[in-house]
Amino acid sequence: MNQADEHNLGDFSDLDNGELTVCEVGALEILLCRVEGKLYAIEDNCSHADTPLSEGRLSGFQINCPLHGASFDVRNGAHSGPPAYTGVRCFKINENDLGVTVKIENEKSQSEEGPQTGFFQTR
Repeated sequence: MNQADEHNLGDFSDLDNGELTVCEVGALEILLCRVEGKLYAIEDNCSHADTPLSEGRLSGFQINCPLHGASFDVRNGAHSGPPAYTGVRCFKINENDLGVTVKIENEKSQSEEGPQTGFFQTR
């Protein structure tokens, strides 16, 4: 079973609809964006091109990578198709009068889940 750590990110009540910002939690960069009044958090790294998604364009619930146009849903991290073959990590957040906290699940090692290549394996 995975364990989760909660981290306080601060106050983002001034982040308007369609705006985004990046927070660092250890070595992890998290992209926060507000869409239709709700705050979402995903990893700020394109799974296809290893590029910061925060440098891309937010359009509705989709964030587009600035390098090759890969698109990800900020609600769940899912990719919308090539050139990305996998989504990005999505984080549970809580926003209240005290600020924003993010819950980061500890990732399983590759040996537990197998390689994350995004391609079919025949053997």
